[in-house]
Amino acid sequence: MRVIVAMSGGVDSSVTSALLVEKGYDVIGITMRLGVQDSTNGSGRPQCCSIESVEDARRVCAQLGIPFYAVNYEAVFKKEIVDYFCNEYSYGRTPNPCVICNQKLKFGKLLELAKQLDAEYVATGHYVRLCYDQNLGRYLLKKGVDLNKDQSYALFSLTQDQLKHAIFPLGEYTKAQVREMARQRSLKVSERPESQELCFISDDNYNRFLKDQMSGQLKPGPIVDKSGKVVGQHQGIQFYTIGQRKGLGGNLGKAMYVIKIDPSSNTIVIGSKSDLLVKKLTASNANFISIPRLTNPIKALVKIRYKDNGTLGTVYPISDDRFEVIFDEPCMSVTPGQAAVLYDDDLVIGGGWID
Repeated sequence: MRVIVAMSGGVDSSVTSALLVEKGYDVIGITMRLGVQDSTNGSGRPQCCSIESVEDARRVCAQLGIPFYAVNYEAVFKKEIVDYFCNEYSYGRTPNPCVICNQKLKFGKLLELAKQLDAEYVATGHYVRLCYDQNLGRYLLKKGVDLNKDQSYALFSLTQDQLKHAIFPLGEYTKAQVREMARQRSLKVSERPESQELCFISDDNYNRFLKDQMSGQLKPGPIVDKSGKVVGQHQGIQFYTIGQRKGLGGNLGKAMYVIKIDPSSNTIVIGSKSDLLVKKLTASNANFISIPRLTNPIKALVKIRYKDNGTLGTVYPISDDRFEVIFDEPCMSVTPGQAAVLYDDDLVIGGGWID
């Protein structure tokens, strides 16, 4: 059975390839060339987009004796990921490009490529578990065993057809075990440090990146309190997100936080920490995994960001692709543009994009 592995040049995707070779799969290593989207050399840490990462992936494939290809997806990455990232901030929302990348590139463009290469599957180094439930007739996505590395949140938008052609070999292992497996196999990337944050922002400085990408679209505007009183000025709503405390200026008298971003008036609204507590949210463009659709209210643990532990709530259907969550207890810093992902213990029910 042929499988293509999305290889970043890192430990996780390299061990993924090694495990599949050992299981007898016909493995092809693929690295997506995404272009240089950033103007800085950054901190020197590894990036999955860099030339060095491509060469690391190539060396691992040579070591495993499998074919390797680098494919150019620079144009689609710019349109679907980088432009989306910048535009969402302009709309007063906080983007989640990793979810979009998984949906449209790793299990979008790479799945198309797999079919062209007569491959049945796309495999990645995500820390999640996938199984097929005969009774439900559905593929189910579960949290990885290593809860510190679990990446199920970032895969909530995958469809049943995408999951049908997916393999996640690392879901049953911890990161420490994967690192040790790389050492045991003498993989050339076994000691490579882990990449952090977004692959296309080399120094993790979002403000600098947005300035580079959107210099002509950044407009100063007022920072106001809840009563509408002007208490400061911002240099562009793109530099702010819900719950942010830094960059609001001094002399506010007490700790203040961004509680609303209004792109129509180019205004940042600030308030106290208690103003960040909300009782409910709505989400759209919903995708459900463990169920075909939401027809009745259900109880779920709701994660509103990747590192969130989750908050219990009741989920109500609004339409086939929209739902409302009413939390048992008020939830902090619910942020438009982020994903609200619904869990039943370690099972991903589905999710949507917070309005």
